[in-house]
Amino acid sequence: NNSIKTVEDLEKFGLSVLSIIPSIGSQKNKKKEPNNKDIHRRLITTEDPKSPISEAYRTLRTSIVYSSVSGDCNTIMVSSPGPGEGKTTTVCNLAIAYANLGKKTLLIDGDLRKPVINKVFNLDKENGLTSYMVGHNTSAEIIQSTNVENLSIITSGITPPNPSELLNSEKMKNIINQLRSEFDVILIDSPPMVAVTDAIILSKLVDSFILVCRSGVTEKGALNRSIKSLEQVGGKFSGAILNAINQNMIYGGGYYYSYYQYYYGEK
Repeated sequence: NNSIKTVEDLEKFGLSVLSIIPSIGSQKNKKKEPNNKDIHRRLITTEDPKSPISEAYRTLRTSIVYSSVSGDCNTIMVSSPGPGEGKTTTVCNLAIAYANLGKKTLLIDGDLRKPVINKVFNLDKENGLTSYMVGHNTSAEIIQSTNVENLSIITSGITPPNPSELLNSEKMKNIINQLRSEFDVILIDSPPMVAVTDAIILSKLVDSFILVCRSGVTEKGALNRSIKSLEQVGGKFSGAILNAINQNMIYGGGYYYSYYQYYYGEK
């Protein structure tokens, strides 16, 4: 098994670990939700704000806030080496964590190939980013409100035949620059790095680039390739997240749960 499993594995690649996100399935006495068809993309910060996972997302938010050297608006992109590693779940819950802090927050679905944020928040997909890029809508018309106070979302829009070209256009640069003056925090979900070049293109437009690595899933070879791809364009990751770590893991898991439960207690 050549996958990333522990914090130490990430640190060997020279990555700063911003947060450890426990596995949703590893919570003790977790509530069963029969109507929840996709447990991997749960808005846990809304469903269970006192859970260890929600606390981990707040820890991530704090790490980013105190490590940021940007100006008035912090623009953050979240990606992963490969698919199924939890980047969308991470960016959605991080957006809610920022909104709960009172920050005027915007979440943009920059994954124009397999967008899912519209499904997570049950929003209209079509009037989104691509409809602005081709001139069908203004920037104001594609911003949608949510049930979460202080959180707005721009969905992907209709899937285009040329995602990379659209993301690398002047219109994409212009809308990001414009939105910086309207929001405190902008978060962007991007496609996995190994599959396509979209994340590398978007990395030039953001202040922070965070990589999500899933414990037991992210391959070391894919992680190494992601790091080298970003270095080739002169960029680097602001930090990494070790996602979905099991509480039974020797490093980073058991002590986290035991300390949390001792401090907050279980009802």
